Amino acid sequence: MKKGGNILILSLLMIVLLGGAGFAYSALNRNAAAVTSETSELPDSEAETENLTIPAPDFTFLNTDGEEVRLADLTGKPVIINFWATWCPPCCGELPHFEKAYAAYSEKIQFLMMNVTDGTRDTVTSASKFCQENSYTFPLYFDTKGEGARAYSLMSIPLTVLISADGQILYQHIGAVTEEELFSTLEKYIS
Repeated sequence: MKKGGNILILSLLMIVLLGGAGFAYSALNRNAAAVTSETSELPDSEAETENLTIPAPDFTFLNTDGEEVRLADLTGKPVIINFWATWCPPCCGELPHFEKAYAAYSEKIQFLMMNVTDGTRDTVTSASKFCQENSYTFPLYFDTKGEGARAYSLMSIPLTVLISADGQILYQHIGAVTEEELFSTLEKYIS
């Protein structure tokens, strides 16, 4: 009887766990569908940006002083946006490349190192501390409301987008970039 009772309890526990997992999956799936249902004209790769004129979607984000900044307000030179998070190993792996690129190109390009600040895994405080501990000097910004994630149909990070001085997307790369790849792209489009 005791063995049968344990099996019954384990069976009920499995049903509850599977039901909870199914509920969580459907809730997450609805959220993903809501984000991706906002159609985007963004290309999937650099190859798809060749000879296209795609305006960069505008969005609002925070600087390290807590002030709101709009992408559309950054004019006069090209902009490179890198969406990243401290909990993302590929993101952290490419940050030193962006630090070197910032040192080399900060006069020619506006760098937006855009932390995907969800308030749980990354906060303004934790992302700032992470950059300080790693001696990063590039400009740090925070997508606290997810506007950038929605505008650029962010499905995975890191995501790097290079925008011309007149607001057109020149290049987009999903996933981590190597130092060589980053520098050759900047040379191609900026020099």
